[in-house]
Amino acid sequence: MLDIVVRNGQVVTPEGVGAWDIGIQGERIAAVAVAGTLPGDAAKVIDARGLIVVPGGIDPHTHLAHPIMSHPEEPGITLGPEDDTRGMAYGGTTTHLDFCYVRPGTEIPQAIEQRAARWKGNSYVDYAFHVTLSGALDLRIFEQIPEAIQQGFPSFKAFTTNILPPHPKRQGNRLDFGRIGFAMEKVAPHGGLMVVHGEDEDLVQFNYERFRAEGRTDGTNLHLVHTKLSELLSFRRTVALARALGAAVYFVHTSAKEGVETIGEARRQGLPVYGETLHQYCCFNAEYYKTPRGFCSHTYPSLKFPEDQAALWDGLVRGGLSTLATDEYPTSLEIKLRGRKIDDVTGGNVGAEARMGIAYSEGVVKRGMSLQRFAEVTATNAARIFGLHPKKGVIAPGSDADVVFIDPTVRKTLAREDFHVTDYSPWEGWQVSGWPVTTMLRGRVIVDRGKLLGAPSDGRLLSRKIDPMILRRPAC
Repeated sequence: MLDIVVRNGQVVTPEGVGAWDIGIQGERIAAVAVAGTLPGDAAKVIDARGLIVVPGGIDPHTHLAHPIMSHPEEPGITLGPEDDTRGMAYGGTTTHLDFCYVRPGTEIPQAIEQRAARWKGNSYVDYAFHVTLSGALDLRIFEQIPEAIQQGFPSFKAFTTNILPPHPKRQGNRLDFGRIGFAMEKVAPHGGLMVVHGEDEDLVQFNYERFRAEGRTDGTNLHLVHTKLSELLSFRRTVALARALGAAVYFVHTSAKEGVETIGEARRQGLPVYGETLHQYCCFNAEYYKTPRGFCSHTYPSLKFPEDQAALWDGLVRGGLSTLATDEYPTSLEIKLRGRKIDDVTGGNVGAEARMGIAYSEGVVKRGMSLQRFAEVTATNAARIFGLHPKKGVIAPGSDADVVFIDPTVRKTLAREDFHVTDYSPWEGWQVSGWPVTTMLRGRVIVDRGKLLGAPSDGRLLSRKIDPMILRRPAC
């Protein structure tokens, strides 16, 4: 006997969209069948009539319980998984990938162990970690990469720039291109993937210096410091290095048309290059910085221009970009708006709860994104690229029963009370058409019609192994 049968929904599967029934046994999907053909004696039947049923969302880029770098004289930390993953559950995200940082003096196993300990028993949803390689690391640290991949941590992040100017109390994140190449040499033959924040260090740091000298330090100039040209130069340099060393690359938070074009060119040449963008880049541009709460939607790199928004949406709707993420960096509104200058505005925001709903409203309803494409950019592609598929990211027999129900009849203007993490959301005042109403994690309903039924102990650490096809060519 099945534990749960979901009936009457419009179900999005890898094979298409249709009026399928979903049979769930334990934590897994046991069957996806023609409506009315599953046994009628299930312990529980969920009537999804009028709802769209999609795979649980996967946010591949979050920074929870992370040091805040923008005010080094007043150090802080972002909200932890016990706070932010509550919003993910409400918003239909059932898995997220955060980061463990390896800095000089730290070993990779140590960094992973500390991060896993912080998350254990504190996440409403499932989770995994990318390994971030930061600073002038001793070369012996790179010898630990193959073992980390074997242990289920196959993605390694590198910053090509320090996003803020040097400060004696602020640790830099930049990895020089020599070490990025060295990491690629270790990652590529062992089934790993490079995750790259791409901006040109020389341009970014020169722009900080120049704008201070010219007295143009207002934060509304951020897009003139973190420029489109900077993204272009860094992306192209990274692609050239990856091509030479046979490595696969995933560019985080692509913000500019030039970045989209560089990714597309590499993919047309058959290179295993993937691009992520963020919903705030798609929906806001640099003019928004001039509004009273404009920095609520800032992250690094900066917001750009309308032409960049158009290119990002085109990449999401029609192909070219693989995933929609958040760069989640949750704080209070006071901390988020504390900085007003080009060198002290706090990046990131609290956007994971809104990601699925905004993607549906802006992508599917307004721009004609297919429901299958919606599932791909919000769940399936991240699962495939980062080694979670087919356990995660699809509604298919054998997969975890991570299922989200979207009500397409919801029409509302988002308000503060629609969110469940902190005291603000950059999406307050946004008009939406359609919104997640029920979330299931591994066969258990954790949110239903505004009621939180899950617990911080529900989330599990996931081990990952990337399909070799992902690492050989642009497979999704």
